Parts: sequence; structure tokens; C-alpha cells
Amino acid sequence: MQPFHYSRVSSIPQALEIQATAGQGRSRPGAAYLAGGTTLIDLMKLEVMRPQSVIDLRALSATHGAIGWDGATLHLGAFASMAEVADHSDVIEHFPVIAQSLSLAASAQLRNMATLGGNVLQKTRCAYFRDPSWQACNRRTPGSGCTAIEGINRQHAVLGTNEHCIASYPGDFAQALIALDATVTLSGPEGERRMPFASLHRQPQGRPDIETNLAPGEIITAFTVPAGAWTRRSLYLKVRDRQSYEFAVASAAVALEMNGRVVNEARIALGGVATVPWRAREAESVLRGHTLDEARANRAAQAAFNGAVPRSHNAFKVALGQSTLVRALLDAASLEVSHG
Repeated sequence: MQPFHYSRVSSIPQALEIQATAGQGRSRPGAAYLAGGTTLIDLMKLEVMRPQSVIDLRALSATHGAIGWDGATLHLGAFASMAEVADHSDVIEHFPVIAQSLSLAASAQLRNMATLGGNVLQKTRCAYFRDPSWQACNRRTPGSGCTAIEGINRQHAVLGTNEHCIASYPGDFAQALIALDATVTLSGPEGERRMPFASLHRQPQGRPDIETNLAPGEIITAFTVPAGAWTRRSLYLKVRDRQSYEFAVASAAVALEMNGRVVNEARIALGGVATVPWRAREAESVLRGHTLDEARANRAAQAAFNGAVPRSHNAFKVALGQSTLVRALLDAASLEVSHG
């Protein structure tokens, strides 16, 4: 690990002031924000990330860590821990897909440390990114190439890829947020702003190293999730190589509004198979206004993977992702949901 300057701040203005001056006149990257630190510290030890300054934001949990439910909207402070939100009774009752996406992520120890904001901003990464001995990685060194395309790519994405990067986005919580049309609140040098969560992440394009649409220095402070008739009938299904502490090979966040067996509204997001949190809008369209049975679920799953580009080792993800979505849809449809 390279030497770095450590600062612990108690306010957003203090963090922004340090961030604005860190690394000026230096060849190394400037400042990196630390919340739970569960990804940043790992990558710093590997010398994949080498910030000149680390700004510890953990004290902001006192002002930006609240969890609130007003009957119409769920308010989540970005500095709440994953464990706190996963165990919150209102989240479990009204937004089960959120609670499940968090409880199925990482390990209990990491969920206790990791914050919501840090979780959605974790690096999209693969084994080649994490090992600097592989020189061709456009996320680590723009313009160097992508070793994974011709390398071992079993865990990589089949949706949203291009010749610049095929790494899969590793998070779970983000799938729930994008499925439920969440909004994210940001604070930065230009003040506070809000954006749809669906606009936060960027597909690889020509610069896979630029992963989000955050402005320089911006900090995520909150998420808001509107309630709907579909939020109670929701779930997160995660398929992985082992039952604990493992990224998804394929996952599905599903929320349904049903009238008997007919789908009035469907919200679907896919994980483990795409370069960013992936909203499957084509699949949603296949379901609306139709009876949800296995045949209809299979049609939706096929639509969800239109445009998939499998590689030499991950072609199985198309079939696995489709079967994961079918199971999630049928399981969600069978849920007994109270409306009190």
C-alpha cells in the first residue's frame, strides 16, 4: 500500500474543501472518499487504487444515516449501514426486495461496516482489474485494452458490454433501487441536487474507468424510494457459486402489481449479468396486461436478454439469467400480500 494522507471530517463542506485541494500538482490521483471502506481499502492494499489523500466520511452517519418511512416514500440516509436497513421493520414490510438485496450481500461483518452510498459506488471490477500484473485493463488504465474478452470470463457480463470492458457490476442493492425508480440525493461543490438512480451509473462506452455521472467531489447523501402497489409484492433472488460472501452469477429484483393472475405493473432489474445495474424494461412490457404463468414468464425472460453478447466462458449466463428471472417472477406472483 502506498503512503497517503488521512483526514477524518465531520461535515460535507469540510470534506469538499479537502477534496478540492488534494493531489494538486501530483501525478497520483487526488482524494478518495472512505465510508465503510470495505472496497477502497481492499483495492489500496492491492495497489490498484493509490489515492494521495483519503477522506474518512464515517462521522456523517450522525446526520445522513437516518431511515424513515412516511407511508408514501422510503427515505434512506446514504450513511446508514447495509445491516441497519436490511433489519429495519418498515423496509422488510413495505419494500422486501430492498431488505433481501441487502441481507444477501457480502458477509454479516461487511454489512455491519458498509454504507448504502458506498455500496452502490463500489468498483465494477474483475480479477484482471484487481491484479496490476495484467496490463490490459481499460478500467485501471484507459486505452490499454481488456484482457477479459479473450481471457477467463466466466463471471463477466453479457449485457451492456462493448470492446472496452465486459466486467459485471457486483452490487445487489442497486438492482432493487433501479427497479423501484429510486432517486439519489447528492451534495457537491455546486450544492445539492437530485437525480434518478437509473442515471447514476454509466455503461463502459469508451472510458470504462468513468463509472458514474457524479460530478467531481460529489457525495451521495440519501436515497428516496416511492411506494407503489408493487413494492410489497417484491423479492430479490440471487444465484451464486456458494451461499455466503459471493457476488451473484445471476440475480433478479422483481416487483409486481397483480389483479388476480393478471399483471397490472411489473418492475424488473437484473444483476450479475450486466456492466451496470440493469433495468429489464422489455421484459416488463411483455408482462403488463397478461396472465402471469410459466409460459408468459419465459417470454419475459427471453425479452430481458435480447441483445446479450456471451463470451467463451460465460455463455451459460444467458440461460441461467433467464431461469433466475422466471423463478423470481413466479415466486413473486405467489406471494400472499396484505394491503394494510
